[in-house]
Amino acid sequence: METLALLLQLAWTFFVIGAFTFGGGYAMLSLIQNQVVVEHPWISESTFTDIVAVSQMTPGPIGINSATYVGYDVLFNATGSHFLGVCGSLTATLALMLPSFVIMLVIVRFYLKFRSSKLYAGTMDWLKPAVAGLIGAAAGILILKTTWTGFSPSVQVVSENFPDWKSWLLLAGAFAASYWGKVNPIYLILAGAVLGLLLY
Repeated sequence: METLALLLQLAWTFFVIGAFTFGGGYAMLSLIQNQVVVEHPWISESTFTDIVAVSQMTPGPIGINSATYVGYDVLFNATGSHFLGVCGSLTATLALMLPSFVIMLVIVRFYLKFRSSKLYAGTMDWLKPAVAGLIGAAAGILILKTTWTGFSPSVQVVSENFPDWKSWLLLAGAFAASYWGKVNPIYLILAGAVLGLLLY
C-alpha cells in the first residue's frame, strides 16, 4: 500500500508540473526541483543536479528525461526494487506528458481559427517573460543551493553544486565557447567529461 501511495503521489506531482509549465523542459526544471527536493524530499539537491546533467546528455527533452530518472530514483530508493523503479519512471513520465498531450489535442483544433486573435497574441506575449524567468530560476538552482532563513534578509548560500574554483572555471569556459565560439554542444559535453575526469 505504501508503494502504491508513493506511485500515486508521484503521478499527481508530475501531472501538476506538466499542467502548469510553459516554455518546455528547461522552464520545467525549477518546478521539478521544488517538488522533488523541497516539497517532497525524495532526493537530495546534489542528486537532482546529477539527474539534470544526465538528462541533458541523453537524447530527448530534458524535462521528460528528468522525470524518468527522478521516478526511478524515488521508487528504487523507497523499495530497493529495480522493477518498481522502472514503474516509477513510467508513472512520472506518463503523468508529465499527459496534460500536454490533452491540451495539444484541444488546441490544435482551434489554433488555425484563433491564431490571428489579439487575445491569443497578448497571451503569448505575457507568457514569454514568465518562461524566461522559469529558465533563469532553473539555472540558479543548478548553480547554487540557497537556503533562506525565515523572513530575514540574510541568505546562507551552500556551494554544493559548484564546490570549488575548478567548477566555476569549467562553467566559464563552456559559456564562452558556446556563446562566442559557437562550439557544437556535443563537443562541449565531451570536453566537460574529459576535463572533469582529469581535474577530479
